[in-house]
Amino acid sequence: MRLKTLAIAVVAALTVPMLTACGGDDAPSITVYNAQHEELLQDLAPAFTKKTGIKVKLRNGSDFELANQLVQEGSSSPADVFLTENSPAMSLVESKGLFAKLDASTLELVPAQYEAKSGQWMGFTARSTVLVYNKAKVDEADLPKSLLDLADPRWKGKVSFSPTGADFQAIVSAVLQLKGEKATKAWIEGLKANGTVYQGNNVVLKEVNAGTIDAGVIYHYYWYRDQEESGENSNDSALHFFGNQDPGAFLSVSGAGVLKASKHSANAQKFVAFLASEGGQKALAASYALEYPLNPAVDLGRGVKPLSELDPPVVDLSALNGPDVIAMLQDAGFL
Repeated sequence: MRLKTLAIAVVAALTVPMLTACGGDDAPSITVYNAQHEELLQDLAPAFTKKTGIKVKLRNGSDFELANQLVQEGSSSPADVFLTENSPAMSLVESKGLFAKLDASTLELVPAQYEAKSGQWMGFTARSTVLVYNKAKVDEADLPKSLLDLADPRWKGKVSFSPTGADFQAIVSAVLQLKGEKATKAWIEGLKANGTVYQGNNVVLKEVNAGTIDAGVIYHYYWYRDQEESGENSNDSALHFFGNQDPGAFLSVSGAGVLKASKHSANAQKFVAFLASEGGQKALAASYALEYPLNPAVDLGRGVKPLSELDPPVVDLSALNGPDVIAMLQDAGFL
């Protein structure tokens, strides 16, 4: 009897945690394949859960790593939402017919220029291309009028960039769409002849600030973040915003889309709507990210050049071609 009682007690003890785990799994939740900065989603996801009671399970990775995984998984993917750091990876998933259309009320939250024409995904935050330059080594009068000028021989040994990252690849994709294949290849070859390659935009910023190299192509927030933290890697440098709808003023958006195969599509739609809502955009603006909110009701502030003053070129987000750009960079020996 004692052994039988003990056996029943053991079974009961083992069953309780199993039931608890199942109960947790039954709580409302969505799975987000996240290629945006993990730190940013660690701010935004809890804010969404607090507002809705819907938990967010993050699977983090890089833009094309997760995009290719979604393509491979197809209709069997466990993902409900896909978020990217830059938009070319969104275009890849869209081209495979894997996104559902976003709710019309969600699309209305940001200007149409930051959305896919299909309505299947949208930008929820953006970063501006800039040239960071060492103030002691480059006079303002000598700054290039266009990003394409960096291929000119007068910039030989003076410019740097990080071609292995999604940031630079997105910038090249904008050049490709705006200027065509021939001009883009010529520009890449000019950069190869003139430039110094670093691994990461933070390294580009640090080396420019130290005077190791005169200038570098990055996104705006690297410099502004360092200014807010200490200025250690930015105080001796400044930013040049190209403007005039030049490719160098390209505004890269972080995309958000709901997967057609989502088993929790209503909650997934709520999450994307939250990201673009005034509440979600205010949480974004207050975060460490220093990326631009795209909902016109929310300003980033914090001393960052306003979005309204950037004058970026108009691009078709769905036509930004990641695979072609990667092939070009491979041909040039950058990847």
